Amino acid sequence: MKTELNEDVRKALSAVSDRQLSHIFLVACGGSLSIMHPGKYLLDRHALTLTSDVYNADEFICRRPRQLGEKALVILCSQTGTTKETAAAARFAREAGATTIAMTLDPKSPLASAAEVVVAYQAHYTTGAKIDAANSNYAVLYMLLSGLLAQRGDVDLVPQLLPSLSNLQHAIDKAKAFYEPSFDRYADRYRDRPVIYTTAAGANYGAAYSYAICVLMEMQWINSQAIHANEFFHGPFEVVDRSACFIALLGCDGTRRIEERARDFLLRFGDRDNVMVLDAAELDLSGLEQPFRGLFAPLIFFDVLWVFAYRLAAMRGQAMLEGRRYMKKITDY
Repeated sequence: MKTELNEDVRKALSAVSDRQLSHIFLVACGGSLSIMHPGKYLLDRHALTLTSDVYNADEFICRRPRQLGEKALVILCSQTGTTKETAAAARFAREAGATTIAMTLDPKSPLASAAEVVVAYQAHYTTGAKIDAANSNYAVLYMLLSGLLAQRGDVDLVPQLLPSLSNLQHAIDKAKAFYEPSFDRYADRYRDRPVIYTTAAGANYGAAYSYAICVLMEMQWINSQAIHANEFFHGPFEVVDRSACFIALLGCDGTRRIEERARDFLLRFGDRDNVMVLDAAELDLSGLEQPFRGLFAPLIFFDVLWVFAYRLAAMRGQAMLEGRRYMKKITDY
């Protein structure tokens, strides 16, 4: 049973304990940006003294937010720590007087060097090594944010977070087993389709976003789009017909009814065999305490969908990470 926050997280909290903070910026690119969305959700629901924003790293620099200054905390994330825009954003934030915390796999990376404090995490889909999800980027971000809220006297979520982290990997493993029977069927249905959409809202939107752009588009060259489950009804639902392929995520946070509405429309006007629904209400989440059931749902979904992606890739005869044309292959762009 996990009984305390990670050592890096404790050091980061200690480093900011005497600083007057009023605003948190969550800054990254791509898959690393996706985890910031549920982080923002956590802050929106529980922060009393801290406001927050999520930014793409380069746009963060271009926008030059007026709240960026001595009372700002900028949390940045990059898996390898080599994302040039994110490292530049860390330098930009420090020049503006903000406190910076870098989350990365590599404590000697450019991002780590650019920030004041470094918090390490693990990622099996980058390194290939099996990990405990309690050490993942989502988990580390939640520890950091929950610790900040407790430190500032807003709310102490840490007693609920720690036991949930201890049971998170078991919940993920059970979810993978639960969805296993449907993977082959949907992979076979989707293997030759030119477009696959994902719908989600709230804490889950980041997982849908990352799956669309970093897996389906980046690794399988499948046209894709993450559609917010309410924005779906303000234009995108016009693409729905019997041939349209969707992945619909339904979590257990305060936005569930929005996701249910999108699912119901898809099942009414689309083909049920072309709508793969991942519903947290169907999963065994025992051991995950409120409010972290809703916040861990996107991590569970993304790990499950990662398995599905490899199943889809095998049926398509398309490599995953190794088959990329531009990512990590060229630098002059």
